[in-house]
Amino acid sequence: MYNGKRKVKKKNKRHISDRGEKERSEKVMTQPKKHELLSLAVIALVVAISVAPLTAEMSSSGSHHRKATALKMDEAFLTVNNELGDEVVVSWMSEHCYQCLYQHLGVVPAGPAAGVPSSVDFTVSTQHGITLQLNSSPITLELCTVPFHFGERGNYSLWVKNLNDSSVVNCSMVTDADPVNSYIPILIAFLLFAGLAIVSAIAGTILRLDVVKNILFRLGSSMETERLINSELGSPGRIVEPVTDSILPPPPTPSKRLRSLDTFRGLSLVIMVFVNYGGGRYWFFRHESWNGLTVADLVFPWFVFIMGTSIALSVNSLLRGGSTRCSLLWKTVWRSLQLFIIGVLVINPNYCQGPLSWDNLRIPGVLQRLAWSYLVVACLDLLVARARLDILPMDAWWYPGGEILLYWPAWLVVLLLESIWLCFTFLLPVPGCPTGYLGPGGIGDMGLYANCTGGAAGFIDRWLLGEKHIYQTPSSRVIYATRMPYDPEGVLGSINSILMAFLGLQAGKIILHYKDLHSKIMSRFLIWGLVLGIISAVLTKCSRDQGFIPVNKNLWSLTYVTTLACFAYVVLVLVYYTVDVKKWWTGAPFYYPGMNSILVYVGHEVFEEYFPFRWRMANSQSHAEHLTQNLLATSCWVLISFLLYRKKIFWKI
Repeated sequence: MYNGKRKVKKKNKRHISDRGEKERSEKVMTQPKKHELLSLAVIALVVAISVAPLTAEMSSSGSHHRKATALKMDEAFLTVNNELGDEVVVSWMSEHCYQCLYQHLGVVPAGPAAGVPSSVDFTVSTQHGITLQLNSSPITLELCTVPFHFGERGNYSLWVKNLNDSSVVNCSMVTDADPVNSYIPILIAFLLFAGLAIVSAIAGTILRLDVVKNILFRLGSSMETERLINSELGSPGRIVEPVTDSILPPPPTPSKRLRSLDTFRGLSLVIMVFVNYGGGRYWFFRHESWNGLTVADLVFPWFVFIMGTSIALSVNSLLRGGSTRCSLLWKTVWRSLQLFIIGVLVINPNYCQGPLSWDNLRIPGVLQRLAWSYLVVACLDLLVARARLDILPMDAWWYPGGEILLYWPAWLVVLLLESIWLCFTFLLPVPGCPTGYLGPGGIGDMGLYANCTGGAAGFIDRWLLGEKHIYQTPSSRVIYATRMPYDPEGVLGSINSILMAFLGLQAGKIILHYKDLHSKIMSRFLIWGLVLGIISAVLTKCSRDQGFIPVNKNLWSLTYVTTLACFAYVVLVLVYYTVDVKKWWTGAPFYYPGMNSILVYVGHEVFEEYFPFRWRMANSQSHAEHLTQNLLATSCWVLISFLLYRKKIFWKI
């Protein structure tokens, strides 16, 4: 929401606004000019993608006395017309803002005469529905409230007048010019991707036909023979190496790797790269301001979850291979330290401005959170993991719950850590804030706790790390207008990220205990998803803001973990069934970034501002152009990961 400039209108009835009555009848509106194809990018094995941007531009009409208002993305034009005898104070509040104070928008003066309105123009936000409050001045009496969801770049008029010459005030909203449909670029991108996926699937099916394979094999053989002849003529005596037919699948490797896990990891990573690059500047591809979930809030916990699953499989494989627990413990510590150092360097890119300064060095971050979670969960698994699971008695009474009972010491540690999180969150006294506060501060909770952002979690970070060493622009600023620094990857939330990784570890234990028993694996995944979903439903009361513990990414609340773990188990069932059980899907293109996740994540952060990942746009206020740029940048990293996969280049720490 933005405060519009006050434009007091002329008192002459024939000149209601500065634009003139003629301009008003023409109803100046924002319209998309034309759609232009920007770029084409090749993605992994699946052909190419292209996005046709719908570059929306403002069109201006009317007299030369008034310039067209330059609306930005997610903005609309509102004219408030006041026919009352008193001036009207206009305030607003986002419907996404829980228990918030109204924010001042502007003042509309009294009409110059009976039946002659005065008008003021404002710019309003279109991301979420808002409620307009109109009060009379100077007695501050509420006249009316108008809930409305404005459309992007639409023109609207709000008329405030007495109803039938009585004292009853009527407020009515009129649409002067229809908004543009800013979601068309998403539809076009979806159709393109879906079409390419269908074409790829059809092509793959055709290539798997025996007739086609024989034809390709013969063509390949004849081409190879011709190449060898030409080669021999050019350089006599050259030794020709045997050539492997590229059409045939490679020989099976000794160790069987679940493609579904790398596919799920890659899916999470691709979405993470897309939203980090901007997500087309759509609000649902950005992190939620406080409570609730958007697409951007899903991927990091899923990445942590799959990391836990991989820990279980990796530790079991290494122990069976003869590695000692002490050597694995040293590797775990060293790997975690590397992740932490890389994370600190990635999120503090001051290379062009000079050396890093300790004064404002941010300490927490995504890779740092991964390092901490990996260290704790891997150490716990090293303490309780069993190298040989095939010798367990399948007829024992405890065997159906063996994936839990055999590792009860690790479960006790995790439950103890969760108890610590609950105690600190709900019992730690925070100066100037209510005990157990989970709100965003700012204008939330009627502005009573403006400096209490994050409650105990924010207090611990500011006390332990210092205000200048944590994130300075949290997402809570967008709607709740918070002023306090707050880090969503802070210290207290790291406890729940350990829980998330441990729930992923549990998925790995299920895979190990019921190896190749697909129905048992999937049924247990679904049971875990159901149990975690019930826990979330009870703790949140199936609401966004009114539960005992709301789903909150900034806090990494307990319900955030249980909800996202529930989703992770369900998605893992689907991917596992389609990729590893039925083999309907190879996992492409997500499989390739999943195999090189650290390189893709670090690379997309370091090279974010470089071409072809970013360029100067013709219209920076176009969702379509932003979406094109972000999709192309994400596609480039998928292509890079595919090429690295073909070259067998993997960055592992």
